[in-house]
Amino acid sequence: MNKPNAIGWFDLYVEDMDRAVVFYEAVFQQKLESIGDPTGETLMRSFPADMGAYGAAGALVKSPHAQPGPGGTLIYFSVDDCAVQQARVVAAGGKVLRPKFSIGQFGWVTLCLDTEGNMFGLNSMR
Repeated sequence: MNKPNAIGWFDLYVEDMDRAVVFYEAVFQQKLESIGDPTGETLMRSFPADMGAYGAAGALVKSPHAQPGPGGTLIYFSVDDCAVQQARVVAAGGKVLRPKFSIGQFGWVTLCLDTEGNMFGLNSMR
């Protein structure tokens, strides 16, 4: 039996859902979908996902139980060329903390801050 990936899902906490959705849709040029929360306590917008594919799926989450902010877990979004999304971050209201840099055989990374104060990474092989 194969072991599952270490990450099965992620929640990226936000203060202002509308602002966060505008930011991530502008950076990734993809629509985030509303998804239901079985507890009825949170508002969620899912990143495009194929639950049968490699990698983790996740959503923006506005919850009374957690807050956004840097310094904890860092999520890296897989993209074709992180320079493309990096160029969209500032225009979408975020900040580039560390422009595209090499991580050797593992490709390239850009470190950014979203409109909610969350630090996130972009990772590509070119």
